[in-house]
Amino acid sequence: MRRRLGPAALVLTGALALAGCGGSDSDSGSSGSGSGGKAELSVGSAYMPQPVSDEMAAGFFTLTNKGGAADELTSVTSDVAGQVTMHETTGGAMREVKSLKVPAHGELVLKSGGNHLMFEQLKRKPEEGQTVSVELRFAHSGPVKVEMPVKSATYTPKTGH
Repeated sequence: MRRRLGPAALVLTGALALAGCGGSDSDSGSSGSGSGGKAELSVGSAYMPQPVSDEMAAGFFTLTNKGGAADELTSVTSDVAGQVTMHETTGGAMREVKSLKVPAHGELVLKSGGNHLMFEQLKRKPEEGQTVSVELRFAHSGPVKVEMPVKSATYTPKTGH
C-alpha cells in the first residue's frame, strides 16, 4: 500500500523546513575514543508543537550522552501515534532515516529545521498543555521514556548557545 502525503503534510513539512533555520549546522564530530564502555543517556528540552494537522505532528528534544561509548537511536514509539519516524535535514532537504547517531560525550539535537521526529497516523490530536508519552529505543542502551509537553504551534525554545 502506498501512502501519499496530503496538503497538510506538505504545509507541515514546509513549516518544519523553514522554522528555525538560522542555527549553525556545526557537527561536533566526536570520535568514540573516550574511556568507559557505555552510553549514559538523558533527554532534555523535549516538546511537541501543537499540530496544525489531524494526521501528523513533529517532536523535538536534546539527547545528551555523558558516557564514553556512542549509541544510536533506532526507533521511537508513542501512545498518540500509529507510527513515529525519524528524519534528518541536510542542505534544506528532509529525509526519513532508520537511526540517528548519539556520539560519545556529545549530543543528538532534534530541532525545528533540523533532525526531528514525525508522529504519523495520530490517534488523537494533542492540544497545548497536554503531554505525549514517548519511548526511545537504542542499539545498545535500554529504552528511555520521555513525557513531551505540547507547546503552542509557534513555540520557539530558548537556546543556550
